[in-house]
Amino acid sequence: MRAWARGSLGLLLALCLTALPAHGQTPLPEPQLLENGSYGPVLIQKIQQAKRRIICVFFLFKIADSPRSLPRAVASELIAAQRRGVDVTVVLDATRQTQADNRNATRLLAQGGVRVVFAPAGSTTHAKAVAIDERYVIVGSHNLTQSALTRNNELSLLIDSPTLAARMQRYLQRLSQPRR
Repeated sequence: MRAWARGSLGLLLALCLTALPAHGQTPLPEPQLLENGSYGPVLIQKIQQAKRRIICVFFLFKIADSPRSLPRAVASELIAAQRRGVDVTVVLDATRQTQADNRNATRLLAQGGVRVVFAPAGSTTHAKAVAIDERYVIVGSHNLTQSALTRNNELSLLIDSPTLAARMQRYLQRLSQPRR
């Protein structure tokens, strides 16, 4: 066998072995791509399954009066999670551009017992992310608006990773600290 072929075979074998989980570890599932309208139902399902903690951040949380409003359904599920003992925190942007819609969402969520805070002043909080039960992370481009959840071209990922969820939760926790 030629030297380059042996080297290529060795490299391929090394890459395959590093992709395998360590002995006794279960491989983590592949991240799930959430395209366009698939985000809302997955987010609602994960909120319904939450047992301990949900912390999320959104640039815009716009709840319409319509009973068919998906953002209203998300808000209802966050409230239901809080009522069944899940620690729920929602962090929202506080810039002038989002203030009216986010304050409206805050009123509804706070009436249901959900802790809502506005991200620190001085910069726009454009992140859209959710960490659930120190295990699941949902991150991407979806705001919580009817158009983002039903009509826009949006893309997010659902990742089952305790390590990533812990890191994201720490970041979101910093954003959720009260402004001084």
